[in-house]
Parts: sequence; structure tokens; C-alpha cells
Amino acid sequence: MSRSAPNAVANTRERPALVPLALPNEMEIGLLTGCQDRPYAFGLAMALRSQGVHVDVIGGDEVDSPEFHTTPKVNFLNLAGRQRPNDSIRKKAARWAKYYIRLLRYSAAAKPGLLHILWNNKFEYYDRTFLLLYYKLMRKKIALTAHNVNQAKRDSNDTVLNRFTLRMQYRLVDHIFVHTEKMKAELHDDFGVSARAITVIRHPINNAFPDTALTPAEARQRLGLTPDQKVMLFFGRIRPYKGIEYLLAALERLVARQTDFRLIIAGEVKKGSEDYAAEIARIVNDRFRSGQVIAKMQFIPDEDAEVYLKAADVLVLPYKDIFQSGVLFLGYSYGLPVIATDVGAFREEIVEGQTGFLCRPDDPAALAETIETYFASDLYRELDTRRLEIRNYANAHHSWEAVAKLTCDAYAQLLESRPA
Repeated sequence: MSRSAPNAVANTRERPALVPLALPNEMEIGLLTGCQDRPYAFGLAMALRSQGVHVDVIGGDEVDSPEFHTTPKVNFLNLAGRQRPNDSIRKKAARWAKYYIRLLRYSAAAKPGLLHILWNNKFEYYDRTFLLLYYKLMRKKIALTAHNVNQAKRDSNDTVLNRFTLRMQYRLVDHIFVHTEKMKAELHDDFGVSARAITVIRHPINNAFPDTALTPAEARQRLGLTPDQKVMLFFGRIRPYKGIEYLLAALERLVARQTDFRLIIAGEVKKGSEDYAAEIARIVNDRFRSGQVIAKMQFIPDEDAEVYLKAADVLVLPYKDIFQSGVLFLGYSYGLPVIATDVGAFREEIVEGQTGFLCRPDDPAALAETIETYFASDLYRELDTRRLEIRNYANAHHSWEAVAKLTCDAYAQLLESRPA
């Protein structure tokens, strides 16, 4: 399928007109964050507020933002506090018990008649079943954002219990938001969810990370990189399905022919992926010279993200499988082109030659060839000017304003059907 260039999209591909909203006076909702994914929680809360919605943001320190405490109609309720990985099991259990008790009290006493679940909490099976039944008992309408329809299936560890609790969750909630038509089809085909109960919203850009006056040249200098080097970036949590081993195998082929390629791996190791991360570290140490790979496999503070995103010439996503990736849109928000494997919705979101390139998954040779294609393209040669075009493309097609309007439209319908 041919795609238009970013600077022409606005003129050639108009969105359908949105039906004007008839929002209930002082619409109030509770946004349940699951104490994770601050960028998405921040973006949605602020966008809903711009539509006149009063938002209770429920979470812990991990999702807190200064704006939540200074913006009218946004109320941050820190029910979980700070998560401390080094705490004893007893302390962790006590903290989570307190959190769930507070969450039950909130849902019973809170004024909002609609709860929007962005992510489940620590104990997903409980959240999908008993907690949802409790919300229904409290006569709440429930919306859910399904960032992954069946994450365990993607990670090759699906079980009967997982599918059973997912089916209960998808039947108990009143409306589901997904990011692609493929996800909508899977919800319908695998879990029997009615198409009328699903809204597809394109994944919005990330607007929660700092974007200062730091220049790409200054960012490179901070990381010890030189202007003539060809710098690739893998950014995000370290997990097996993301295919970092294929990227490293591709890099081996590249540096054997040309020594100026560099790779940055920046991201936290997801719990349960420690063995995979250790294998990635072993490959880096055994197969590459010092400086060819900068491996920062650790938590990356929000204020440091722009250093990596601005230092790179291209973001590489060598995933084995995925529905949608927020990292893609984080790259776009900094005007960074993307090379990704042809899985999930990447084909829908990458304009070949204009915002990036696609390649076959699980194929280091194809990935290396695509990387060489990118560095020989006008997109790379004109990167200084193309960055703004990529940002404009992302803002035109993945704005939080459009997400908020579609979301509020679904909210209004749910609240209209709520018993008095």
C-alpha cells in the first residue's frame, strides 16, 4: 500500500469529521493507571482535561507528574506510594494489600460513575475477575484500554487460566479501546467481544518526556559519539520478544564492512527477562570492540531519554512480534526515523522512505540490508530538515486531541446508559 509523504499527508488524507460531542455536564472519570506507563497516563489525563473532563488519576509515585497537582480538574490520588524493588516480600505484600484496600474504598465512595482502566495492577488475574465484579457491584461503568489483547500469547507462555480470566475481563467491561484494527479483530474472533463495544484509537505520540534545547551534536558529545558515526538506537524495556539479538547480529555484518556504525541499547530489564539480558550483555562483550555498542540496560529516567533519542540517527525496533509500540511514537515525537520489522501495525504507521523503513522479522541479513538502505537514503542525508516533517506527521495523525475526542464520545455513551 502506497503512503504519502509526511508533509503531504494533511492535504491528501483527511480524517472523517468527528461527531460533535454532547458531553454530560461536569463529566467525571477515574483513570486507573495500574501504577505504570506514566507517559500514557499523563497524555490521556491532560487531553481529557482539555475536553472539560474532571479526571481522578489513580496510581503511585511511578506515574506522578507535577502537572497533576497544578492543573484544574485533574486530581492525583497516590494510593500506592513508592514501589521499592529491594523491599522484603513481607513489606511488598503489605504495601499491595494497603493499595488494594484503598482502591476498593475509592471505587465505593468516588463520585465518578465511570472507571477507565489503562493497565491492570500487580495481580492481574484478581483484577480481571473479582476486582471488576466489585466495580460492577458499585454500579460503575468500566472502560478498558487493551494495549495488548493477549500478552501471554505474544510471549509464548499462554495458559488456560490466562485465557479464562481475559475472557472474563473482556466480557465484564463495558467498552474497550485498542490501537489497531487487527487488535479489534482479535478481540472479536478470540474473545467474542461485540464490535460495537470496541473503539480503535491510533496510538498517540508521547508528550510526557522533556524536550529541551539540547541539540543532536550536544547529545552525541555527552555519549562520547562523533558527528561522522552512524548511530542506531534500541530504546525501551529489555524483553525476549523485542529481538535485540537479531539487531546485534545485523550490526556484526555492518561493522565487518564499515567500522563507523554504532549502536545504543537503552532500557530497563523487565522482570523475568534477566537471563535474556545477560545473554545480550554476553554477545556485546564477546563480539564487539569497545565503543561499538553502548549498553545502558537499566532504568532510564525521563529527563535522560532525550539524550539518547537526539544522539541517534535512527531508532531500530527488531521485534519478533507486537501489536503496537509506544516507542515508535516516542521516536516520532523527537523527529527520529524508525527501522522496524514488518510485524503488528508497523506497516500502518511507517511511511517507507519518509518516516522510516520496514524489513523482514527474525532475519539479521535483511535487517542489515535495510539499515544500509536507510543510511544511503535521502531521509538520512536530509535528516536535519526531515526531523520536523516527522514531528508534523506524528502530530497530524497521532494527536492526543483526537484520542480525547474519541474517548469522550465513548464515555458519553456509557454514562447515558448508566442507571440513575
